[in-house]
Amino acid sequence: MNPVELSLFASRITAVCDEMGAVLRRAAFSTNIKDRLDYSCAVFDPAGRLCAQAAHIPVHLGSMAYAMRGLVDRMDWSPGDMVIVNDPYLGGTHLPDVTLIAPVFCGSRCVGFVANRAHHADIGAQSPGSMPVSRTLAEEGIVISPTHLLHDGKTVTATWEHITRSTSNPVQMEGDLSAQVSANRAGMARLAELASAGPATY
Repeated sequence: MNPVELSLFASRITAVCDEMGAVLRRAAFSTNIKDRLDYSCAVFDPAGRLCAQAAHIPVHLGSMAYAMRGLVDRMDWSPGDMVIVNDPYLGGTHLPDVTLIAPVFCGSRCVGFVANRAHHADIGAQSPGSMPVSRTLAEEGIVISPTHLLHDGKTVTATWEHITRSTSNPVQMEGDLSAQVSANRAGMARLAELASAGPATY
């Protein structure tokens, strides 16, 4: 790839992250995401290495890179899957920062991953607010180990309901999770288009 093609490719793949962020912001319910812009979006290669990121929250993006390296080999990935996690011992930050990861397939081949992390207004803490006063993880809210939120394109109802019902505002949580799903779907579509079209389109 010559320098011009490389620059064009970098711009195109960064635009994928920008579009994911725009979808997430517009579809979200909570002020944390819509107004404070406390979210981040990124694209990773099939090994979980960071390829591109939008100009979002740096601490999210830095920690997401470490989270992905451990998660790629830990999970079984299929088209239509999305895995949710907020465990700070697995590359997370604090519990309100919930990450949603999706593989991107071209045919039977995984060509990369898209991911977004958003700061939720409520994650089931004992005290109110999105920055709860807590001394333990149990006081801060629910800990989500890497779990399928969607599998083969279908919602895993038990996981979805467990997360939303653990909060004081299930409707808002459901809206924000749906926004994260939509952002990943936008990123998946754009990245698949790039991968299938080839270098001539850069």
